[in-house]
Amino acid sequence: MPLDIERCDLNIKGNHSNHHTDLFGQECLVVRRGQPFSIVLHLSSSTYTPIYICVSAGPLPRRESDTKVTFSPQASDTEWSASAATDASGRTVTVSISSSPKAPIGIYTLTLDQLGQKTSLGQFTLLFNFYMEIIEEKRKEYVLAQHGLIYRGSHKRIKGKPWNFGQFEPGILDICLKILDNNPKFVSDADKDVSSRRDPIYVTRALSAMINSNDDRGVLVGEWAEFSDGTHPGLWMGSGEILRQWAESGPVHYGQCWVFAAVACTVFRALGIPCRVVTNFGSAHDTNANLVIERFFDENGDRISRDDSICENFHVWVDSWMTRPDLGSKFDGWQTSDPTPQETSDGVFCCGPASLCAIKEGEVGLKYDTPFIFAEVNFLFFCSKTHLYPRSIESTKSVGHFISTKAVGANERHDITHQYKYPEGSKEEREVYERAQNRNMLLKRREKPGLYLKIKLAENMIVGSSFEVYALLTNNCMDTRNCKLIFYARAVSYNGKIGDLCGFSSDNLEVPSGEERRLSLKLEYQRYEPAITSDLLIQVSAITIDKETVDFQKAEKTIVLDEPDIGIKVRTLNQPVTVELTLLNPLPEPLLSCSFAIDGIGLTGSKPIKATYVKLSNEAAKASIEFKPTVAGSSVLLVNFDSDKLKNIKNFTDVVVEK
Repeated sequence: MPLDIERCDLNIKGNHSNHHTDLFGQECLVVRRGQPFSIVLHLSSSTYTPIYICVSAGPLPRRESDTKVTFSPQASDTEWSASAATDASGRTVTVSISSSPKAPIGIYTLTLDQLGQKTSLGQFTLLFNFYMEIIEEKRKEYVLAQHGLIYRGSHKRIKGKPWNFGQFEPGILDICLKILDNNPKFVSDADKDVSSRRDPIYVTRALSAMINSNDDRGVLVGEWAEFSDGTHPGLWMGSGEILRQWAESGPVHYGQCWVFAAVACTVFRALGIPCRVVTNFGSAHDTNANLVIERFFDENGDRISRDDSICENFHVWVDSWMTRPDLGSKFDGWQTSDPTPQETSDGVFCCGPASLCAIKEGEVGLKYDTPFIFAEVNFLFFCSKTHLYPRSIESTKSVGHFISTKAVGANERHDITHQYKYPEGSKEEREVYERAQNRNMLLKRREKPGLYLKIKLAENMIVGSSFEVYALLTNNCMDTRNCKLIFYARAVSYNGKIGDLCGFSSDNLEVPSGEERRLSLKLEYQRYEPAITSDLLIQVSAITIDKETVDFQKAEKTIVLDEPDIGIKVRTLNQPVTVELTLLNPLPEPLLSCSFAIDGIGLTGSKPIKATYVKLSNEAAKASIEFKPTVAGSSVLLVNFDSDKLKNIKNFTDVVVEK
């Protein structure tokens, strides 16, 4: 006789505590695969009969695809199993269910089968379970942390920008699963796609393609120039608003590399894959896969466009932690993937996952996209030539400086360059590059007597100020050299796109042996302000030409203009909370169209709260914003300031909401 079930208790609170999924709330059961969870059957009588449990996932569950599995407490011939225990009254049965450690992730329907009579017990969401494979501190950072820092700027001036990942916010997990359901492979063969979601490698490639919208209706549209019909990438403060907007209306305008990476990190962490956001300073882009970057200059020292490019400032991607049974255990651990659309992989705009071990060791024959990522972080051979002078100087330049991620458990930068590459100039580095190049050895130019050119920057370079920079030319030759020195500045975007000229100086110099000459270049606010973007970057370049030998030298540096700080004062932690915000105007002109916005997980709801009416007095922008926290405990409040002249200025503060 079938059991007469009054109700089924999915034991959400207890299961969530055991599976470290309690931050998802109490609305739906969320568990990690390979780890037991329990449900409680409350019966109307004490009669007990053998039961079978069926779990199914996807629109067309099939036993052959492991998307439909039936097992019982009595016996099981599958990797799923169960056990049952009845209390003394015989009317309460606790069923412990162990999912397969290789089961596809996603939403499952749970059904009880008694002598052919099926009873629906509800649904649960199954996540990847790398939680127990990393130490506690890293679990908290790479799986559970909802706030982080993303590093931007240049390798000489690194700045951490706050971001709310918000993977546990209401509805976000469902949206992450919806992303998978919208990928083209699901559309063409749902059964095969859902079954393949057992593999984090497969899921990583699918997400790398779906976070951008180049091949599909993915999450973000990339844009690096015109933003009038969307949101400027610098205005975003967290992933939640982007993901909700995508779920409601499709691809979101706009994203750039740090936004693509931050959204990907949210999705990875929500699905149970440990993830970190990584910034590579001086990131190369090798379009023809020859591990060589070629750069050409005209007679003025300006770069001539070619297919290969180098992002002089930074590029952002993600590392996710997983095993690599397809490559061997040596290549387990952190894997790089990049959702920013740059080049196609197997005909799709996606990149990775590539093992950090493979990247470091130069194993560029291993999948996925290892040669491309290797070239982004390693020594590359540059060929610098001009049209005016047939003689050229061939040199090597290092890319992949100060590869950065947020430190575990602290709002500090953690340098992980050593995880990607051996120390520059080391024997191991040379061996790796030779292996990667196969037959093209990296030729290191030996230091020899000649002209040495470098650029010296000012100490304080805050936006709004005027300042001087210097080109320093040293003669290491045995005789005097007569040279022409050109020194100029152009606006530049974070991705290396050169903008308008904002400063120029030149001189003919006679440099005696062993002496130094300098040429100054004054950068005035009135001249650089119309040229710079919201990235606040200026590239200064110096080129010297030896009039006798017609050899030339070129030096470049990127200036990151300092931003003003936003003062944050939380006035009270009673309901509602009031935060007072202040920004001192560093510009020699008024700020117009000023606004502050605040965003915090469990603090401000599903969208940032914006104050468009901002008081301007004594050259300061001020605003007070009220918000009502919905969750007690520790959180982080992000603040963004925007205006006509100063854009996307950010700060954050820790907030503790009392119960």
